[in-house]
Amino acid sequence: MPCPREFGIFGIFGIFGMFTADPSEFPVAPSPTGYPNRRQRRLRGGTMREITVEALDDIARGAAVLGTGGGGDPYIGKLMAQHSLRQRGNVSLLDPMDLADDDIVVPTAMMGAPTVMVEKIPRGEEIVTAFKALQTYLGKPVRATMSCEAGGLNSTTPFTVAAELGIPLVDGDMMGRAFPELQMCTPTLYGVTATPMAIADEKGNSAVINTVSNLWTETLARTLTVDMGCSAMIAIYPMTGKQVKKTCILNTITLLERIGRTIREARARHDDPVAAVRDAMNGHLIWRGKVGDVERRTAAGFARGEAAIAGVDQFDGRELRIAFQNEFLLARAGDDVLATTPDLITILDDETGEPITTEGLRYGFRVSVLAMPCDPRWRTPEGLRVVGPAYFGYDIPYVPIEERVRARA
Repeated sequence: MPCPREFGIFGIFGIFGMFTADPSEFPVAPSPTGYPNRRQRRLRGGTMREITVEALDDIARGAAVLGTGGGGDPYIGKLMAQHSLRQRGNVSLLDPMDLADDDIVVPTAMMGAPTVMVEKIPRGEEIVTAFKALQTYLGKPVRATMSCEAGGLNSTTPFTVAAELGIPLVDGDMMGRAFPELQMCTPTLYGVTATPMAIADEKGNSAVINTVSNLWTETLARTLTVDMGCSAMIAIYPMTGKQVKKTCILNTITLLERIGRTIREARARHDDPVAAVRDAMNGHLIWRGKVGDVERRTAAGFARGEAAIAGVDQFDGRELRIAFQNEFLLARAGDDVLATTPDLITILDDETGEPITTEGLRYGFRVSVLAMPCDPRWRTPEGLRVVGPAYFGYDIPYVPIEERVRARA
């Protein structure tokens, strides 16, 4: 029996504290193009376009693709955001390059295990509570909110904050995909701190914490989240506009919308939606098959486990095993490693192209597995120390997906 849709995994807490680190030089991926035919307007010196209730359908679908199985299924987050937009009006999406250098931006998200979030439905007020708590602590007005990760529920959740408070949403995020832990954000690579941060639950509890490092932020916030029932809402990494432009991944909301629209339009044309996503994202089809078994457990606030997928077509007679900790981290067939974190591993329904999350994966599903290149900053030595295979306990060297594909050709 199909499980209900769930929310995102990753949660975050905002900060505006200590942003004096001298940023290192990291390569920046090119930004996706926007939609010149969409209505735009000028507000407070920044170019904005309106995000409507209908646009959230494509954004949520695209978010599940880049969520790499994690970030939670954005369906509930989409419903919450759509409700807020119907009540409060459309959300203005702000080009990050139009931020003033001294503007304050506070990203918002949900934190916890997606397997718990299947049943623990948010009331909808928690994320606004966390945002307001952090803004009060900072003692300064916040210009805009932003997504923490370009994947799953946490790509749509900040729309609720933007709509309810009447502030813009910055077109960007801090990962370019979804990752399971709070320190796994590109601002960390530049020395930006993740605290002060705020956290709130559906019972009305809230807290603001300060930590000595972003890894300690993850440790303490995870403990609070477990005590709050393994899911909570957070506001984190408050930054200046200058820091956002330098350290974050830009124009990802636009990219999510483009991915979701690509799937929808491919189905309408009766084209192969999996191939359409692969081509749009410079990805690679690494497997096609039937899910034979899924072993999952909730431990220490994460959804952990492994899925086995029996191959079909050119993969017939072999079995792919995908390990996950909220997100899909490693794909291998026997001793052959096909893809690893930080590159994106995404499972799509073989017929519809709909992305499937770790908590939604079930026996008998017919699926295609895509691997896509990550943001270049994650491939640096600094990035791999934070999100590479070794961090998650895999004694496997990171090899970019395009090199692995060429080696097998």
